[in-house]
Amino acid sequence: MTVHHLNELLLICSLVLLVAVAAVRISSRSGLPSLLIYLGIGVAIGQDGIGVSFNDVGLTQVIGYAALVVILAEGGLGTKWHEIKPALPAAAVLSTFGVAVSVGLTAAAAHYLAGVDWRQALIIGAVVSSTDAAAVFSVLRNVPLPSRLTGVLEAESGFNDAPVVILVVAFSAAGPVEHWYLLLGKIALELAIGAAVGIAFGLLGAYGLRHVALPASGLYPIAVMAIATAAYAGGALAHGSGFLAVYLAALILGNAKLPHWPATRGFAEGLGWIAQIGMFVLLGLLVTPHELGDDIIPALVVGLVLTMIARPVSVFLSTAPFRTPWQEKALLSWAGLRGAVPIVLATIPMVAGVEDSRTIFNIVFVLVIVYTLVQGPTLPWLARRLRLGENEPEDLGIESAPLERLRGHLLSVAIPEGSRMHGVEVSELRLPAGAAVTLVVRDGKSFVPQPATVLRRGDELLVVATDPVRDAAEKRLRAVGEGGKLAGWLGATGNHRERSAGPAPGNPGGPSAESPAGPSAGPSAKPPAGPSVTKAIGISKGPRMIKRK
Repeated sequence: MTVHHLNELLLICSLVLLVAVAAVRISSRSGLPSLLIYLGIGVAIGQDGIGVSFNDVGLTQVIGYAALVVILAEGGLGTKWHEIKPALPAAAVLSTFGVAVSVGLTAAAAHYLAGVDWRQALIIGAVVSSTDAAAVFSVLRNVPLPSRLTGVLEAESGFNDAPVVILVVAFSAAGPVEHWYLLLGKIALELAIGAAVGIAFGLLGAYGLRHVALPASGLYPIAVMAIATAAYAGGALAHGSGFLAVYLAALILGNAKLPHWPATRGFAEGLGWIAQIGMFVLLGLLVTPHELGDDIIPALVVGLVLTMIARPVSVFLSTAPFRTPWQEKALLSWAGLRGAVPIVLATIPMVAGVEDSRTIFNIVFVLVIVYTLVQGPTLPWLARRLRLGENEPEDLGIESAPLERLRGHLLSVAIPEGSRMHGVEVSELRLPAGAAVTLVVRDGKSFVPQPATVLRRGDELLVVATDPVRDAAEKRLRAVGEGGKLAGWLGATGNHRERSAGPAPGNPGGPSAESPAGPSAGPSAKPPAGPSVTKAIGISKGPRMIKRK
C-alpha cells in the first residue's frame, strides 16, 4: 500500500462514517435500530451495489470479534449496578436455561419445517439465541421502562453472548458433538474462568485507577479500555469466556466512581459507535443480496418460530420462579431483538468449513433484518399498551475530579427541570461533615452561596468533599433531588430508581441521618403529608447512554 492508496482509503472511510452518523437521525425518527442502516450502507457498497468485492470471511470474523469486545466493554461501562443487581437471578436463568430452551425449539423448527440438517439446525438455533439490548433501547428511548425491566434486558444481553459463542463453536467443530453433559461442563468451566478473570481485572483496575494519579485526564479513558480489553484477552487465553470477562470487568470499572468519568464514558461511547458502524458495514459487504432468494422462506419460518414460540416459552419458563408480572414477561418476549452478535457468529461455521455454512449465514442475515423491521417499530406501542412506559426519575450523573494532594473530590452538579432540589436552601441539603457547596453558577454567573441561598432549576453546583464522605455526599444529593428537603421523611435514599414507600428500617434519613449536620428521624416517625416523590436530580453527566452490542 502506498501513501496515495492510504489517502483514498481514509477518504472513503471518512465518508462512510459521516453517512453513518447522519443516518442515526433517520433511525431515531423512524424508530428503527441504526444497525439496519449500517448494514444497508455495506450492501450498497458491495457487489450488488457500487461493485466492491469482499469475500474475506476470516478477516470479517476477526474484526467482528474485536468490535464485539469494544461494544461489550462500552455496554458494561454504561450499565448501572444498582439497576441490574435485582435482575441478576432472572437474567442469569434467561442467559443459560433460557438460551437452551430457545436453541432447542429453534433448531427443531429449522430441521422439521425448513428442512435443514440437524447440525446446521443446531448452529442456527444457537446463533440466533443472543439478544441485543442496544437495539431494544434504541427504539425505546422515548418510552422509559421500570428499572427492574431494563436491568433484565441489560444483564441478559451482556451475559448470554458467552454461552452462545461456546455453543456455536462446539456445534461448528469437526465431528459429532460430545455427550451433552460434557458440553454443559465445558460451558460451566469456561463461564467460571471468564467470570473470575473479568472480576479480577475489574477490581484490580479500579483500585489502581482510583489510587494512582495520572498526569493527564485523557489517559484515564485509554487505561479503562485497555484494562477491559486485557480482561477479554486474559479470559480467552485462559480457555475461558473472554466475552464474559470483558463485560464483567467493564461493569466493575463503570461502577467504581473513577476520576474523570464523563471523559471516559464519552470516549468509550465513541469507540462503541465506530466499532458498531465498522462491523455492520463490513457484514453488509460480505453478503450478496442476489444469493438470498432461496433462503428467504426458511429464514421467515425459523424467525417466526423463534419470535412467536421459542422466545416467549424461554422467557415464561425462565421468569416463572421470580413472580414477574405478565406484562413484563410479554415485553421481554417481544423485546428479543437480534443485532450484531448473531451475524458475527454466523461467520464461525464459514471459517470452520461447515457444509452449507453460506446458507446458515444467509438465513441468519435475512432473519435479523426482517424481524428487526417487524419488532422494532412495534416495541414502543406494545410498551404503552402494557402500561410499562411509566415515568421514572431522571438518572443522576456525577462529574468527579480527584484532588489527590488534598485527598478530596470536586463534584459538579446540575439541577434539571422537575428536580425536587428546586427551592431547597443550601443549609437544607444537610450534606455530611466534610462536604460543602462552594460555588453556584446561575444564568452564566457564578457566586459563592450562603447557607440561606435558595437553589433553582438550571443551577450548577460545585461541591467539595473529602475522600471519606465523597460517596455519602453523592448519596445525599441524590436523595434531596428525589425527595426534596424532606428526603429522609419521604424515604428517599439516594439510590436512583430505588424508591421505597416509607423510611428504610434502621436508616430512615439516608446518609444524612447520622450526620452531625442534621437530625435523624426515628424508625417510628411518620412522614408528614405532602406530594409523592416524582423527580430526581440530574448531575452533569448527560443523558442516558445506550449499550451496543
